[in-house]
Amino acid sequence: MELTSVTDILRDALLVAIKLSAPILLLSMAVGVIIAVLQAVTQIHEQTISFILKLVVVVLVLALGGSWMLQLLQDFTKDIFALIAS
Repeated sequence: MELTSVTDILRDALLVAIKLSAPILLLSMAVGVIIAVLQAVTQIHEQTISFILKLVVVVLVLALGGSWMLQLLQDFTKDIFALIAS
């Protein structure tokens, strides 16, 4: 196996990891910022509010985008197994 093919596989693996984690991380971060602003405005500093809302957002993202995420991971795994076989 050549160095270029190894770097291509690593690059593809990192891109898949970014594609899988980006929706969850970005949406939970946005919810966290919005809740932090609302808590600063209302002076309610309850940590469970932020945690529960982030948890709900993560579950919704996984429920709505889970099939896409699984398909992306399956395609990458099939490509890796095809490379191993050849």
